[in-house]
Amino acid sequence: MHLLRAGTVSVADLSRSRALYEQWLDYRVLEQGEVAPALAASWGAPGAAGTPYALLQPASRANIYLRLVQAPPVPEFKPLVTYGWAALEFCVTDVLAVNERMLESPFEIIGPPRRIEGLDAIFPMQVRGPDDEICYFTQINSDLPDFKLPRAKTLIDHLFITVLASSDMHATQRWMVQHLGLAIGREAMEIVYTMLAQAFGTPMDQLYIISTMVHGPDIFLEVDQMPPQAGPRPCHQGMLPPGVAMTTLQVPSLAAITAPFIAAPETHGSALYHGHRSATVRDPDGALVELVEMD
Repeated sequence: MHLLRAGTVSVADLSRSRALYEQWLDYRVLEQGEVAPALAASWGAPGAAGTPYALLQPASRANIYLRLVQAPPVPEFKPLVTYGWAALEFCVTDVLAVNERMLESPFEIIGPPRRIEGLDAIFPMQVRGPDDEICYFTQINSDLPDFKLPRAKTLIDHLFITVLASSDMHATQRWMVQHLGLAIGREAMEIVYTMLAQAFGTPMDQLYIISTMVHGPDIFLEVDQMPPQAGPRPCHQGMLPPGVAMTTLQVPSLAAITAPFIAAPETHGSALYHGHRSATVRDPDGALVELVEMD
């Protein structure tokens, strides 16, 4: 069972962002409308009620979605230096071709295609979107030992990992195991992380610690240990966080979730939920994890 269901991004101008993801990532709008008050309340973001949103699907028609929700910009927000959802990672067939496309696009390349020592299975690059959302585009060459990675069917295909920036990576891992029933894939791995080095002004060869969370053989979450310079994400009262705002996972039963829900589970009218109940929890740093009950 693949648990990753959607990534949600706060955007200043829904029409602009929707058009950019359609043109440059080949995504298509599956539905659009306004956020219902009950759904906004379930996120702990009552101010999002009535705001426009769009649910987008990759060209492959995979049922892993990108949701854009319009929200006022947060001037103090800077990507990559705060706790919370830091990036969305998409699988691609040819990262060099994606790089050529991004050079012509409004997306800013902040990490050109680069092979990672010790991780020959992947060939990634990174960009920053118009709302300071960070997107990774990763060409997958092979599986990892004991774990499966998806293969893209279109140039830019579906989300397969969302990246979480944590004040205490090990505490976050324990929370996910205890409250969400997930498992740890790689508990800790040191890598050269040029994007974080640039964001924090550290030497480019400085090592950062990352880890992965899994369900069976599927890797779908990355948890990064943030350095001491990082801090909480600024946010408008009652609104979704800026940048990558939330990750949505599907779980077999909400009754098995031991973390407290922001609001009681209920059904919401969107293709993302497909008629099933959902509820949202907060991780130890306050990051929103939306859970959809799908067996």
